[in-house]
Amino acid sequence: MSFFCAVPYGMTADEVCSWIEFGGGQSLWDQLGAQFDIKPLMALNTGVQMGGWFVKEINTPQDFKGLRYRMPGPGGEVLRRMGATVISVPGGQIVGALKSGAIDASEWVGPWMDVEIGLDQAADYYYYPGFHEPGTNNTLGINKKLWDGLSPSDRALIKTAAEAEVTRSLAQFNAENVKSLKRLRDGKRVKLTRFNDELIKVFGKLSKEVLADVAAEDPLTRKIYDSYMNFLAGIMDWGELSETGYRNTRRLALA
Repeated sequence: MSFFCAVPYGMTADEVCSWIEFGGGQSLWDQLGAQFDIKPLMALNTGVQMGGWFVKEINTPQDFKGLRYRMPGPGGEVLRRMGATVISVPGGQIVGALKSGAIDASEWVGPWMDVEIGLDQAADYYYYPGFHEPGTNNTLGINKKLWDGLSPSDRALIKTAAEAEVTRSLAQFNAENVKSLKRLRDGKRVKLTRFNDELIKVFGKLSKEVLADVAAEDPLTRKIYDSYMNFLAGIMDWGELSETGYRNTRRLALA
């Protein structure tokens, strides 16, 4: 279920944690997981991901028509509706696929993980910001029968350890992304480029349509969608006053 992992223009890492922990998300996630005899817990978060690597410059929505792009999930469906050919390629094969011409573009994670697998050697254009995975939450899935048989203290211990790893993993991704981004900038070959406003608006319009279609699949998905979107509206309002407001003034103050 993408709502508990990442959806286009959805919640960032801290926002999705707030929804799951204190906004009713965990209860809905438990209902979903019970259908598969799984108790789900947050276990890792990558933070905001990048827009991806391209072998050529992208300027308009029309540039996506026929583009062979490696992207999974709802984000891939957004690109498909833009006319791209969405291709599924395992992480270990992305670099080879780009170099051979089998694909024209691919997302992976962010500077740290992207450089680690050599994407900076396979494509020249690195676009930001990503729209498809703004706060990718990975899941620890535990057999529900096993979970229900544990003592309350053991369940609390496992949950606390998983929560700690969410915090730790996000901190590590942020720290390592700083190092790898510097390496890319210092190399001066890779063109770090922002998606223009026209593209962002198209991504946004189609993202809304894709998520609405997903929500219509069944009653539980609709319930999850409604909870997610209601929480997103409130936390966007607060975040723009707090985090975004502060970051914008910090940039001005330190200029």
